[in-house]
Amino acid sequence: MIEARGLTKRYGSTVAVQDLSFEVQPGRVTGFLGPNGAGKTTTMRLALGLDHPSAGSITVNGRRFGDVRFPLHEVGALLDAKSVHEGRRAVDHLWCLAQSNGISRARVREVIEAVGLSSVARKRVGTFSLGMSQRLGIAAALLGDPPTLLFDEPVNGLDPEGIVWIRELFQRLAGEGRTVFVSSHLMSEMAITAEHLIVIGRGRLIADGPIHELTSKTGGHVQVRSPHADQLTTLLGEHGAQVERQNDGSLAVRGLDAPAIGDLAAEHQLALHELTPEQASLEETFFELTNDTVEYRAEPAVPTPGA
Repeated sequence: MIEARGLTKRYGSTVAVQDLSFEVQPGRVTGFLGPNGAGKTTTMRLALGLDHPSAGSITVNGRRFGDVRFPLHEVGALLDAKSVHEGRRAVDHLWCLAQSNGISRARVREVIEAVGLSSVARKRVGTFSLGMSQRLGIAAALLGDPPTLLFDEPVNGLDPEGIVWIRELFQRLAGEGRTVFVSSHLMSEMAITAEHLIVIGRGRLIADGPIHELTSKTGGHVQVRSPHADQLTTLLGEHGAQVERQNDGSLAVRGLDAPAIGDLAAEHQLALHELTPEQASLEETFFELTNDTVEYRAEPAVPTPGA
């Protein structure tokens, strides 16, 4: 388990993480979400002892990472896939890590095979693509067969087969009772992979809960089809709803639930062909939760040169 209590990190006048408290429980994949600059990587670095808190604490299985004698047996982590000596062969990189933690050569061979790098194990890391480097980083994280794993943007650079593989890997590891903590910007992938979400913005906790609970509380709409769409749009607007006409002619209604819409339509004798509550997607939920904490916001359109 990973436990943060009042975790704060300042870099000069900049507060990267502020009074952050959460728990990452074993037995499930926990997604770690937030806009760019939210403090996700800083939090993971604090968990791994690469930075020290300005206040508060973060522990792994009840201990500070720096107190662990053989850390690869306790925690596996991938923060930067390219942070490897480019002149080393993949197998030598893993063997150096293994020797420092009392891990056998047989285990090195096992993890190389597990991540699909057997055919390039003796190639120098500097020749690796980002996707191959990600696989090597995952192999390093798995070396000590640790109960706790942290991954920062592990899907970057992977092809579709690799994305499916890593999704199934995380779910299998969690199914074995391990703690799996994954930071990612890919909402579609997190929606499939994670069971629980921790969302932060500007270093502060925004949400912490099962993914189905968070998506049910935010966003969402009622899908409505009617041969009287124009009349219904006006009527719903008069009762405080926000109505968006879809390309297929249906209406996406927010601000009123399905029973209220049905009652209004019946009262005014407007036929309905569909009345379906639609839960918000994870992407919609994320945008709603973090809207006020986005630090780098792009303009809606980029002007054409010379226009």
